[in-house]
Amino acid sequence: MSESSEELPGESPDDVHVVPVRTRRQRGQDHDESKASKRFLYILLPIVMIGAGVAGLFLTGMKDNAIYSKPVDELLAQKAKFAGRAVRADGNLVHGTMEKRDSPCEYRFTLMKNGVELPVRYAQCVVPDTFRDVPGMDVGVTVEGSLQADNTFTATSVLAKCPSKYDMKDRASKGETMPHAAISSAE
Repeated sequence: MSESSEELPGESPDDVHVVPVRTRRQRGQDHDESKASKRFLYILLPIVMIGAGVAGLFLTGMKDNAIYSKPVDELLAQKAKFAGRAVRADGNLVHGTMEKRDSPCEYRFTLMKNGVELPVRYAQCVVPDTFRDVPGMDVGVTVEGSLQADNTFTATSVLAKCPSKYDMKDRASKGETMPHAAISSAE
């Protein structure tokens, strides 16, 4: 880098300022660096904008399709928030409430959690094999569908939770029978 010193008018030789003088090559390099950084911004900016747009679409799309899962008591406590929306409700089958109707073909039953009951209507002819009203056994049930304004639930799917095989072995040792299959002695 070459430097030259110039004496500015009205100043004494002792107050000399050194002003660097840039060559054409140095000015050209600065210009090339400026072009490169602009080119980088022209590439980076659209990529960031596309990424933000995809993330925004994903998040707003997921919000509309999200399915909340709530125990029966919490669902009914917040019914204004969940009425008419897709939701999952968890509870235990109330013994003696399961009823199959033939015309129209549907199941009706009641779920309960912490003393709060929710009548459920499932407009299908077939329920899972594990969904049985067995006296003396709590049957955990998850239903998916929508909460109605009259505090009933219209289910589109039913999932019954089976007790674990270890729980059933313990019950079998106390003389209880397994509700859906025999316990093998090999286990």
